[in-house]
Amino acid sequence: MSKPIHPFARYVAILGRGKTKQRHLTVEEATDAMAMILRGEAEPEQIGAFLMLLRLKEESPGEIAGFTLGTKSVLKTPDDIPQVDLDWSSYAGKRRQLPWFLLSAILLSQNGVRVMMHGSGEHTPGRVYTDTALEYLGFPVAKSLEQAAEQIAKRNFGFIGLTDLCAPLQKLMDLKPILGLRSPVNSFSRMINPFNAPVMLQGIFHRGFMEIHTGAGLLLDQPVTVVFRGEGGEIERRPNKPTMVGTAAKGQMTEEVWPQLLEEGHIAADLDMDLGALVAVWRGAASSEYAEASVTGTLAIALKALGKADSVEAAQTLAQEMWDKRNKTLLPLAG
Repeated sequence: MSKPIHPFARYVAILGRGKTKQRHLTVEEATDAMAMILRGEAEPEQIGAFLMLLRLKEESPGEIAGFTLGTKSVLKTPDDIPQVDLDWSSYAGKRRQLPWFLLSAILLSQNGVRVMMHGSGEHTPGRVYTDTALEYLGFPVAKSLEQAAEQIAKRNFGFIGLTDLCAPLQKLMDLKPILGLRSPVNSFSRMINPFNAPVMLQGIFHRGFMEIHTGAGLLLDQPVTVVFRGEGGEIERRPNKPTMVGTAAKGQMTEEVWPQLLEEGHIAADLDMDLGALVAVWRGAASSEYAEASVTGTLAIALKALGKADSVEAAQTLAQEMWDKRNKTLLPLAG
Protein backbone atom coordinates (compact mmCIF):
# COMPACT_ATOMS: atom_id res chain seq x y z
CA MET A 1 0.00 0.00 0.00
CA SER A 2 1.48 3.33 -1.07
CA LYS A 3 2.09 6.09 1.45
CA PRO A 4 0.16 9.36 1.20
CA ILE A 5 2.03 12.32 -0.25
CA HIS A 6 3.61 14.42 2.50
CA PRO A 7 2.06 17.93 2.73
CA PHE A 8 5.45 19.59 2.28
CA ALA A 9 6.28 17.57 -0.84
CA ARG A 10 4.33 19.97 -3.07
CA TYR A 11 6.76 22.77 -2.29
CA VAL A 12 9.76 20.61 -3.23
CA ALA A 13 7.94 19.61 -6.42
CA ILE A 14 7.28 23.21 -7.46
CA LEU A 15 11.01 23.91 -7.35
CA GLY A 16 12.20 20.62 -8.85
CA ARG A 17 10.06 20.10 -11.95
CA GLY A 18 12.83 21.00 -14.37
CA LYS A 19 13.75 24.11 -16.32
CA THR A 20 10.47 24.37 -18.23
CA LYS A 21 8.02 23.66 -15.41
CA GLN A 22 9.65 24.91 -12.23
CA ARG A 23 8.67 28.34 -10.94
CA HIS A 24 9.15 30.68 -8.02
CA LEU A 25 7.02 30.12 -4.95
CA THR A 26 4.35 32.72 -4.38
CA VAL A 27 4.55 34.84 -1.22
CA GLU A 28 1.77 32.73 0.29
CA GLU A 29 3.46 29.43 -0.61
CA ALA A 30 6.82 30.60 0.72
CA THR A 31 5.19 31.77 3.94
CA ASP A 32 3.51 28.42 4.52
CA ALA A 33 6.59 26.42 3.53
CA MET A 34 8.92 28.21 5.95
CA ALA A 35 6.37 28.10 8.77
CA MET A 36 6.07 24.34 8.26
CA ILE A 37 9.85 23.91 8.38
CA LEU A 38 10.23 25.97 11.53
CA ARG A 39 7.33 24.17 13.26
CA GLY A 40 9.04 20.85 12.57
CA GLU A 41 6.48 19.66 10.01
CA ALA A 42 8.95 18.89 7.19
CA GLU A 43 11.30 15.91 6.95
CA PRO A 44 15.10 16.45 6.93
CA GLU A 45 15.36 15.09 3.38
CA GLN A 46 12.73 17.53 2.21
CA ILE A 47 14.44 20.48 3.90
CA GLY A 48 17.80 19.70 2.29
CA ALA A 49 16.25 19.30 -1.16
CA PHE A 50 14.15 22.43 -0.73
CA LEU A 51 17.06 24.64 0.31
CA MET A 52 19.39 23.44 -2.44
CA LEU A 53 16.74 23.70 -5.17
CA LEU A 54 16.20 27.28 -4.07
CA ARG A 55 19.95 27.86 -4.14
CA LEU A 56 20.20 26.46 -7.66
CA LYS A 57 17.24 28.49 -8.90
CA GLU A 58 18.14 31.62 -6.87
CA GLU A 59 15.50 33.08 -4.60
CA SER A 60 12.99 35.71 -5.72
CA PRO A 61 11.81 38.80 -3.81
CA GLY A 62 8.47 37.08 -3.24
CA GLU A 63 10.15 34.02 -1.75
CA ILE A 64 12.34 36.11 0.54
CA ALA A 65 9.27 38.08 1.67
CA GLY A 66 7.31 34.88 2.26
CA PHE A 67 10.10 33.18 4.18
CA THR A 68 10.35 36.28 6.35
CA LEU A 69 6.62 36.24 7.07
CA GLY A 70 6.73 32.51 7.81
CA THR A 71 9.52 33.09 10.30
CA LYS A 72 7.76 36.00 11.99
CA SER A 73 4.67 33.81 12.40
CA VAL A 74 6.56 31.49 14.77
CA LEU A 75 8.48 34.11 16.77
CA LYS A 76 7.70 34.48 20.45
CA THR A 77 7.44 38.25 20.68
CA PRO A 78 6.69 40.19 23.87
CA ASP A 79 3.11 41.27 24.50
CA ASP A 80 4.29 44.88 24.43
CA ILE A 81 6.61 45.31 21.45
CA PRO A 82 8.90 48.27 22.11
CA GLN A 83 9.00 51.20 19.76
CA VAL A 84 12.15 50.85 17.67
CA ASP A 85 13.42 53.27 15.04
CA LEU A 86 15.93 51.15 13.18
CA ASP A 87 16.37 47.42 12.54
CA TRP A 88 20.01 46.48 12.00
CA SER A 89 20.86 42.92 10.96
CA SER A 90 24.36 41.45 11.31
CA TYR A 91 24.82 37.96 9.90
CA ALA A 92 28.08 37.99 7.95
CA GLY A 93 30.88 38.52 10.45
CA LYS A 94 34.06 40.44 9.66
CA ARG A 95 37.24 38.91 8.23
CA ARG A 96 39.31 41.74 6.71
CA GLN A 97 38.35 44.72 8.89
CA LEU A 98 37.03 45.19 12.41
CA PRO A 99 33.27 45.71 12.83
CA TRP A 100 33.45 49.50 12.76
CA PHE A 101 29.72 49.61 12.02
CA LEU A 102 29.10 48.83 15.69
CA LEU A 103 30.39 52.28 16.59
CA SER A 104 27.94 53.77 14.08
CA ALA A 105 25.02 51.95 15.70
CA ILE A 106 26.18 52.83 19.22
CA LEU A 107 26.53 56.47 18.21
CA LEU A 108 22.96 56.46 16.91
CA SER A 109 21.71 55.05 20.20
CA GLN A 110 23.70 57.69 22.08
CA ASN A 111 21.77 60.30 20.09
CA GLY A 112 18.32 58.93 20.92
CA VAL A 113 17.76 56.54 17.99
CA ARG A 114 16.37 53.20 19.17
CA VAL A 115 18.32 50.43 17.43
CA MET A 116 17.42 46.74 17.39
CA MET A 117 20.25 44.51 16.17
CA HIS A 118 20.08 40.77 15.53
CA GLY A 119 22.56 38.36 14.03
CA SER A 120 24.24 35.00 13.91
CA GLY A 121 27.70 34.01 15.03
CA GLU A 122 30.41 31.44 14.41
CA HIS A 123 28.95 29.93 11.22
CA THR A 124 32.14 30.59 9.19
CA PRO A 125 35.61 30.08 10.74
CA GLY A 126 38.05 32.97 10.82
CA ARG A 127 35.54 35.78 11.27
CA VAL A 128 34.82 38.19 14.13
CA TYR A 129 31.10 38.14 14.92
CA THR A 130 28.94 40.83 16.40
CA ASP A 131 27.99 39.04 19.61
CA THR A 132 31.66 38.59 20.51
CA ALA A 133 32.49 42.22 19.71
CA LEU A 134 29.52 43.60 21.64
CA GLU A 135 30.36 41.57 24.73
CA TYR A 136 33.92 42.93 24.52
CA LEU A 137 32.49 46.46 24.39
CA GLY A 138 30.36 45.76 27.45
CA PHE A 139 27.00 45.34 25.74
CA PRO A 140 25.20 42.23 26.97
CA VAL A 141 23.66 39.87 24.44
CA ALA A 142 19.94 39.33 25.04
CA LYS A 143 18.74 35.77 25.50
CA SER A 144 15.13 36.57 24.62
CA LEU A 145 13.16 39.27 22.85
CA GLU A 146 11.94 40.38 26.27
CA GLN A 147 15.53 41.02 27.33
CA ALA A 148 16.21 42.81 24.05
CA ALA A 149 13.23 45.07 24.74
CA GLU A 150 14.64 45.84 28.19
CA GLN A 151 18.02 46.71 26.66
CA ILE A 152 16.39 49.13 24.23
CA ALA A 153 14.43 50.76 27.04
CA LYS A 154 17.64 51.16 29.06
CA ARG A 155 20.13 52.38 26.44
CA ASN A 156 18.34 52.60 23.05
CA PHE A 157 20.22 49.54 21.81
CA GLY A 158 19.54 45.82 21.94
CA PHE A 159 21.11 42.75 20.39
CA ILE A 160 19.87 39.16 20.17
CA GLY A 161 21.52 36.21 18.43
CA LEU A 162 19.60 34.07 15.98
CA THR A 163 19.75 31.06 18.31
CA ASP A 164 17.66 32.92 20.88
CA LEU A 165 15.60 34.79 18.30
CA CYS A 166 14.58 31.66 16.37
CA ALA A 167 16.49 28.49 17.21
CA PRO A 168 15.08 26.39 14.30
CA LEU A 169 16.28 29.05 11.87
CA GLN A 170 19.78 28.93 13.35
CA LYS A 171 19.77 25.16 12.79
CA LEU A 172 18.99 25.75 9.13
CA MET A 173 21.86 28.21 8.87
CA ASP A 174 24.15 25.66 10.51
CA LEU A 175 23.57 23.34 7.54
CA LYS A 176 25.98 25.38 5.41
CA PRO A 177 29.07 23.20 6.13
CA ILE A 178 26.96 20.09 5.54
CA LEU A 179 25.38 21.23 2.28
CA GLY A 180 28.49 23.07 1.16
CA LEU A 181 26.59 26.16 0.07
CA ARG A 182 24.76 29.08 1.59
CA SER A 183 20.99 28.90 1.44
CA PRO A 184 18.22 31.52 1.37
CA VAL A 185 18.33 31.44 5.17
CA ASN A 186 21.37 33.70 5.00
CA SER A 187 19.31 36.23 3.04
CA PHE A 188 15.90 36.35 4.67
CA SER A 189 17.17 36.09 8.27
CA ARG A 190 18.37 39.66 7.80
CA MET A 191 14.81 40.81 7.15
CA ILE A 192 13.08 39.40 10.24
CA ASN A 193 12.80 42.84 11.90
CA PRO A 194 11.29 41.34 15.08
CA PHE A 195 10.11 44.67 16.56
CA ASN A 196 8.76 46.05 13.26
CA ALA A 197 11.05 49.07 13.05
CA PRO A 198 9.95 51.45 10.27
CA VAL A 199 13.50 51.66 8.87
CA MET A 200 15.44 48.53 8.00
CA LEU A 201 19.08 48.45 6.87
CA GLN A 202 20.46 45.54 4.85
CA GLY A 203 24.08 44.67 4.09
CA ILE A 204 24.73 42.32 1.17
CA PHE A 205 27.74 40.47 -0.27
CA HIS A 206 26.84 40.72 -3.95
CA ARG A 207 25.34 43.53 -6.01
CA GLY A 208 22.74 41.14 -7.47
CA PHE A 209 20.98 40.80 -4.13
CA MET A 210 20.07 44.50 -3.97
CA GLU A 211 16.91 44.22 -6.05
CA ILE A 212 15.93 41.00 -4.27
CA HIS A 213 16.06 42.69 -0.86
CA THR A 214 14.50 45.98 -1.90
CA GLY A 215 11.80 44.08 -3.78
CA ALA A 216 11.11 41.95 -0.73
CA GLY A 217 10.91 45.13 1.35
CA LEU A 218 8.14 46.43 -0.89
CA LEU A 219 6.24 43.15 -0.70
CA LEU A 220 6.50 43.22 3.10
CA ASP A 221 5.09 46.77 3.18
CA GLN A 222 8.24 47.81 5.03
CA PRO A 223 8.12 51.65 5.16
CA VAL A 224 11.85 52.05 4.41
CA THR A 225 14.34 49.39 3.32
CA VAL A 226 17.91 50.48 2.54
CA VAL A 227 20.35 48.01 0.99
CA PHE A 228 24.00 48.31 0.01
CA ARG A 229 27.01 46.10 -0.55
CA GLY A 230 28.87 46.50 2.71
CA GLU A 231 32.37 45.54 3.81
CA GLY A 232 32.37 41.78 4.34
CA GLY A 233 28.62 41.68 3.72
CA GLU A 234 27.82 43.67 6.86
CA ILE A 235 26.02 47.02 7.06
CA GLU A 236 29.29 48.90 6.84
CA ARG A 237 30.20 51.41 4.15
CA ARG A 238 33.50 50.82 2.37
CA PRO A 239 34.98 54.33 2.49
CA ASN A 240 37.58 53.66 -0.20
CA LYS A 241 34.98 52.87 -2.87
CA PRO A 242 31.78 54.48 -4.19
CA THR A 243 28.71 52.85 -2.64
CA MET A 244 25.51 52.10 -4.53
CA VAL A 245 22.60 52.39 -2.08
CA GLY A 246 19.24 50.92 -2.98
CA THR A 247 16.09 52.14 -1.24
CA ALA A 248 12.55 50.77 -1.21
CA ALA A 249 10.04 53.26 0.14
CA LYS A 250 6.58 54.55 -0.74
CA GLY A 251 6.05 51.78 -3.26
CA GLN A 252 9.17 52.57 -5.28
CA MET A 253 12.73 51.30 -5.59
CA THR A 254 15.50 53.82 -6.20
CA GLU A 255 19.30 53.73 -6.35
CA GLU A 256 21.82 56.38 -5.40
CA VAL A 257 25.61 56.43 -5.62
CA TRP A 258 27.41 57.63 -2.50
CA PRO A 259 30.96 58.87 -3.20
CA GLN A 260 34.08 57.29 -1.78
CA LEU A 261 35.43 59.05 1.29
CA LEU A 262 39.09 58.10 0.98
CA GLU A 263 41.35 58.56 -2.01
CA GLU A 264 43.16 55.25 -1.60
CA GLY A 265 41.39 52.55 -3.58
CA HIS A 266 42.97 49.51 -1.92
CA ILE A 267 42.94 49.03 1.85
CA ALA A 268 45.06 46.24 3.29
CA ALA A 269 43.39 43.67 5.50
CA ASP A 270 43.72 44.09 9.25
CA LEU A 271 45.87 41.15 10.23
CA ASP A 272 45.45 41.66 13.98
CA MET A 273 41.67 42.16 14.22
CA ASP A 274 42.21 43.44 17.76
CA LEU A 275 38.86 44.46 19.23
CA GLY A 276 40.70 46.82 21.55
CA ALA A 277 41.13 49.13 18.57
CA LEU A 278 37.37 49.78 18.60
CA VAL A 279 37.64 51.20 22.10
CA ALA A 280 40.88 53.06 21.38
CA VAL A 281 39.46 54.83 18.31
CA TRP A 282 36.19 55.64 20.08
CA ARG A 283 38.01 57.14 23.05
CA GLY A 284 40.45 59.06 20.89
CA ALA A 285 43.45 57.13 22.21
CA ALA A 286 44.20 55.99 18.65
CA SER A 287 43.45 57.46 15.27
CA SER A 288 42.55 55.76 12.01
CA GLU A 289 41.40 57.58 8.92
CA TYR A 290 39.84 54.40 7.58
CA ALA A 291 37.99 53.64 10.81
CA GLU A 292 36.57 57.16 11.17
CA ALA A 293 35.48 57.25 7.54
CA SER A 294 33.88 53.84 7.90
CA VAL A 295 31.99 54.86 11.06
CA THR A 296 30.79 58.23 9.79
CA GLY A 297 30.09 56.93 6.29
CA THR A 298 27.91 54.11 7.60
CA LEU A 299 26.25 56.48 10.05
CA ALA A 300 25.45 58.90 7.22
CA ILE A 301 23.54 56.23 5.28
CA ALA A 302 21.54 55.39 8.41
CA LEU A 303 20.77 59.05 9.10
CA LYS A 304 19.43 59.63 5.60
CA ALA A 305 17.35 56.45 5.81
CA LEU A 306 15.89 57.70 9.10
CA GLY A 307 14.94 61.01 7.46
CA LYS A 308 17.36 63.04 9.58
CA ALA A 309 19.13 64.41 6.50
CA ASP A 310 17.74 65.07 3.04
CA SER A 311 20.94 64.69 1.00
CA VAL A 312 24.13 62.67 0.92
CA GLU A 313 26.18 65.74 1.79
CA ALA A 314 23.95 66.79 4.68
CA ALA A 315 23.96 63.25 6.06
CA GLN A 316 27.75 63.06 5.99
CA THR A 317 28.06 66.46 7.69
CA LEU A 318 25.64 65.44 10.44
CA ALA A 319 27.44 62.13 10.90
CA GLN A 320 30.75 63.91 11.34
CA GLU A 321 29.23 66.30 13.88
CA MET A 322 27.83 63.40 15.88
CA TRP A 323 31.19 61.64 15.82
CA ASP A 324 33.02 64.76 16.96
CA LYS A 325 30.57 65.22 19.87
CA ARG A 326 30.45 61.57 20.98
CA ASN A 327 30.74 60.63 24.63
CA LYS A 328 34.28 59.26 24.55
CA THR A 329 34.01 57.73 28.02
CA LEU A 330 31.13 55.44 27.03
CA LEU A 331 33.23 52.45 25.95
CA PRO A 332 33.70 49.94 27.35
CA LEU A 333 30.18 50.17 28.69
CA ALA A 334 29.93 50.51 32.47
CA GLY A 335 26.80 49.41 34.28
